[in-house]
Amino acid sequence: MELFSFLLIIPIFYLLFKIWNWINDVRDQQCYILDYQCYKPSDDRKVGTEFSGEVIKRNKNLGLNEYKFLLKAIVSSGIGEQTYAPRIMFSGREESPKLEDGILEMEEFFHDSIEKVLSRAGISPQEIDLLVVNVSMLSTVPSLCSRIINHYKMRPDIKSFNLTGMGCSASLISLDIVRNVFKSYKNKFALLVTSESLSPNWYAGNDRSMILSNCLFRTGGCAVLLTNNKSLKHRAMFKLKCLVRTHHGAKDESYGCCIQREDDKGRMGFHLSKSLPKAATRSFVDNLRVITPKILPVRELVRFMAVSLLKKWNVVRHGSSHKGASQGPIKAGVNFKSGVDHFCIHTGGKAVIDGIGISLDLTEYDLEPARMTLHRFGNTSASSLWYVLAYMEAKKRLKKGDKVLMISFGAGFKCNSCLWEVVRDLGDGNVWKDEIYMYPPKTLVNPYMEKFGWIQDEDPSTFNPGD
Repeated sequence: MELFSFLLIIPIFYLLFKIWNWINDVRDQQCYILDYQCYKPSDDRKVGTEFSGEVIKRNKNLGLNEYKFLLKAIVSSGIGEQTYAPRIMFSGREESPKLEDGILEMEEFFHDSIEKVLSRAGISPQEIDLLVVNVSMLSTVPSLCSRIINHYKMRPDIKSFNLTGMGCSASLISLDIVRNVFKSYKNKFALLVTSESLSPNWYAGNDRSMILSNCLFRTGGCAVLLTNNKSLKHRAMFKLKCLVRTHHGAKDESYGCCIQREDDKGRMGFHLSKSLPKAATRSFVDNLRVITPKILPVRELVRFMAVSLLKKWNVVRHGSSHKGASQGPIKAGVNFKSGVDHFCIHTGGKAVIDGIGISLDLTEYDLEPARMTLHRFGNTSASSLWYVLAYMEAKKRLKKGDKVLMISFGAGFKCNSCLWEVVRDLGDGNVWKDEIYMYPPKTLVNPYMEKFGWIQDEDPSTFNPGD
């Protein structure tokens, strides 16, 4: 009888052992943010109203109609006067960039933000096991990854990934790479570096679909330190809960709505088509379909299903139709606040922020971090999400247990999103530290119309750009 009991206990203990190992492996696959540092260029690189006028005036291919178009675009953009541009703009060489300009722009950011985040976390460059760099519009040989490894003398067995061409959604693509590597290796440190090089990408033509990017994009970047070492959980800031990527590159309209190309004069630029809002909406809806069940409580999903079925039943019963309804941002119909406390939205422009706000039924309080980031730093491409997150932290909004939803869009066309859990109460100001008390300002209206509004009354037959 004792032998039988012993033989019975062995498989039970083995099963418990396997369960424990599985739980332990899952815990080792977690992805934590230990720290992050957004880049704040020096004040001599700020883009004010006067300087913006000088830069536009230097482009001899623009006429009165283009001036009016640019004025309308910048006035309605939501961008203020405190944003930053690359140094090449201040030397007046934006139409004749060198490879060195792009490299120096990136190295200035690397040396500032990487050193700060590693120093603050007490981690040496030689402890980094994984390096992921995403800069969409600058490809160099050796790669930017190699330049960082060389500068900081990192280990020869470091795993490195250098991403280009991924657009404004590249941060979460880089994060997905880190997450997947963490699933195979235990107790590792990863450094995620995200930015965009503007120096070699100024458009000097007069195609409206291409000069628009000159108005929107600004200098920025962020270095993020991550780990899957569960013993460092108490030091972590955020824990990754889930990540969803949606790619509509197979749809021709979506693929071509946001693309680098030459105009009819052979001048390189970044084309933004009128179909961009439609492409963004499609990818956003598809992304929400996948991530919603992962981030919302069951009670909200059940409520949404019940309401949806009731509406369909009413349509069938009464034959009601909405064919004449106005076309606008699509509302999700789900209460996302039942599972999300904060919304970290890509600062692609005022229209992007407004559209997501309407779709998710968000308040001005929810949209404030994105609006303030757009106003203060502009669209810094893939790094913009981290400036929005830093604003929430500086405002002391992020408390232990809170959930933060990140949403980004990028060329391809892509929509990527992820959910973070705040591991501990946060309150460091990061890049906002010295000025958070000034935000939000009383008004977000920029002074461009006040300064250049006279252009609207000019006669094309007598207009002289040199006046």
